[in-house]
Amino acid sequence: MFISMNWIKDFVDLSGLDDLKLIHQFSLSTAEVENEILYKGSDISGIVVAQIMSVEDHPESKKLHLLKVDAGDGKLTDVVCGAPNVRVGMKTAFAKVGAQIGDITIAPRPLAGYESFGMCCSECELGISDDNSGIMDIDPAVANGSDVKDIFAIDDIVFEVDNKSLTNRPDLWSHYGIAREFAAISGRELKALDVEDLTQYNSLPQVDMKIEDPLCQRYSCLQFANISRNVSPVNMKIRLFYCGMRSINFLADMTNYLMLEVGQPMHAFDSRKVEKIRIKRFDAPQTFTTLDKVERNIDENTLMICNDNTPVAIAGIMGGLDSEIVEDTTTLTLESATFDAASIRKSTVRLSHRTDSSMRYEKSLDPELTTVAIARFVKLLKEFDENVTIVSSLTDEYAFHYPKVTLSFDKAYVDKYTGIEISNDTIIDTLTKLGFKATVSSDNFTVDVPSWRATKDVTIKADIIEEITRIYGYDNFDINTARSPLFPVNMEQEKCDEERVKDMLVKRYNLHEVHSYVWNYYDELKDLGIENKGVIKLLNASNPNIETIRESLIPTQLCQIKTNVGFSQDFGIFEIGRAVTGIDQNNLCIEKKFLGTTLYSRTKDVKTLYFELKDIIETVVDELKHQSVSFEKAEPTSNFEHPINYNAIVCDNSIIGYIGIAHPTVSKKIDKRAAIVFAQIDMTKLSEIKNLSIAYEEPSKFPSMDIDLSFVTEKFEPIKNAILKANCPLIKKYDVVDIYEDENSKSISVRITFSHPQKTLTRDEVLDVTNGIVDELKSQGIVLKG
Repeated sequence: MFISMNWIKDFVDLSGLDDLKLIHQFSLSTAEVENEILYKGSDISGIVVAQIMSVEDHPESKKLHLLKVDAGDGKLTDVVCGAPNVRVGMKTAFAKVGAQIGDITIAPRPLAGYESFGMCCSECELGISDDNSGIMDIDPAVANGSDVKDIFAIDDIVFEVDNKSLTNRPDLWSHYGIAREFAAISGRELKALDVEDLTQYNSLPQVDMKIEDPLCQRYSCLQFANISRNVSPVNMKIRLFYCGMRSINFLADMTNYLMLEVGQPMHAFDSRKVEKIRIKRFDAPQTFTTLDKVERNIDENTLMICNDNTPVAIAGIMGGLDSEIVEDTTTLTLESATFDAASIRKSTVRLSHRTDSSMRYEKSLDPELTTVAIARFVKLLKEFDENVTIVSSLTDEYAFHYPKVTLSFDKAYVDKYTGIEISNDTIIDTLTKLGFKATVSSDNFTVDVPSWRATKDVTIKADIIEEITRIYGYDNFDINTARSPLFPVNMEQEKCDEERVKDMLVKRYNLHEVHSYVWNYYDELKDLGIENKGVIKLLNASNPNIETIRESLIPTQLCQIKTNVGFSQDFGIFEIGRAVTGIDQNNLCIEKKFLGTTLYSRTKDVKTLYFELKDIIETVVDELKHQSVSFEKAEPTSNFEHPINYNAIVCDNSIIGYIGIAHPTVSKKIDKRAAIVFAQIDMTKLSEIKNLSIAYEEPSKFPSMDIDLSFVTEKFEPIKNAILKANCPLIKKYDVVDIYEDENSKSISVRITFSHPQKTLTRDEVLDVTNGIVDELKSQGIVLKG
């Protein structure tokens, strides 16, 4: 938002003070000021008021005119001009020979065969508006030869305030609100707004107006007649242009001017088209054409301003084309209202249309401001258009009041939080200058928060401390070491598990940690042929590529693998991130934290890579929980998962995740010659697994015995269960040592390690156990390989 120092000085006397130092102090105490300070008007000089004494058409041009102008120097100057609005007697801005306009120095020059000794200027050429339709038309009463800078407020210092630093300060979206800050910073007095006394019109009839929806907090309106002025005063157009707005017409400029001055958006309706004002929502969607001539889809949640049942404006956002102010408008109905902030924000998102008005309404405007803005509007309107008349009384319906905020605290509270000594007088003076009503009795303060700070900004005692200290100046604080007890905070188990997992995967397995957003990237998934299964979809997303929240980390990682296939022949990535798996009974997102891991290799076959990932999972769980995991056949639920090689990861009888191979169609689109495997573990479920204590056992002094058995089967699980069923204390461990597969069958070789703490085992003792395991499997149809 651009701020004019000339405008600020209308409300606070800053004479004798350095403007740049004040702006810097404002940036330190109130809101961030962008780096560039604009010195408006500093690049023009030598521009005077001149009167056109004669106009002749150029004999060889249909556009050019030959002028003689009186610039107040006692002679007539020849000028060639192409403006369409030149006329005899007109007074305009004239750049004499030697004048400076930006980087251009005016000098005599031939134009179409005639010498021109100067230039008649448009407002656009002077940099005071965007009007380039013709040369500037100046009041005939102004003396020839007058410097335009003496007539108009062209010289100004303009600075830009970062909008995001004003989010919680609706009062600062106006020059008057910022002038209040400058008054507090400089110690100068803030002048009261010069407003009209609206009570004098109480005897006039009221406007037919009614609030029919609670989303409208307050609606104030007033009607005017006999409006004769169409063009705004030059100084008004200059201020609007310097603050980033273009001049439209006098009445539209007035509403924009008041919005920038006091922060209250207003809208002017042609009274001929608005007779019965109703503020409401409609039961069914409809289309509506706004002032910018765009047809917009209005749903049943959008608040509308209506002429009875006909919509004429989108509340808080933009007026309608059919009720706009036009050239022959002489009567108007002025609206000044406040609406529910969240409703306006949601409507702007749905409509994909944010305006200067809606940006202010989104910040929770003070409803007390509506009538103040109308009173100020009336004052300025009567000043610029003397024939205007007020034809209604102020019609005002105040439907929602923000609660009054009163805060109490003592001097000790201030001293504790500031760490310095600030006198009671300084505290009272600071708060008073900022508009607070503050009293003190025996070091106990009572502060009434002004309405413009009570909508969402100042709500607790700590907010008052901030007000005191920022005006006092953070750079005025003495530097002292804080003395406060510090106590260690133990991390939650889930967080501890996460950090240990990250360390293991990076240090032990050389995997790369990645970070991603929570979106399902539609275009990237489409390229891989992966369906977008997200259960949560954003309405009115600014980018359709990221309108769905992911339900799994794996599709995201497959996209990342595709992006990085040129990084290395073999690599793996992992992330501990969030995904939304569904909606609960309260219609809220079920958000879960997962560990996603994906391995990629062009040098290993898919079987080897799969078992590497299996080993990683087993090690991670064993290190964290000292428990073993098993793998059970699971049915794939997404088209990126292999239809056969997809298994649930089970620990302590609970499914904590899934491991699988990328579907061949997806894998080929990433890299035809690569193997890709993935696993996803629910970190919350993992953290809930009981951490078993480590059982220590003295190693046997006697040699162990290994027995290798090969079974004709496709699954290891039955073999494992048979070994466990044997329940033999001599069995110390068992491992898969080989998998053999030919055209006819598949076999799994298992090595069982036996050991006794007090003797060397005989073969017969071991065979008794292995025979029992073989018999158990045989009963299930699983036999030893011949």
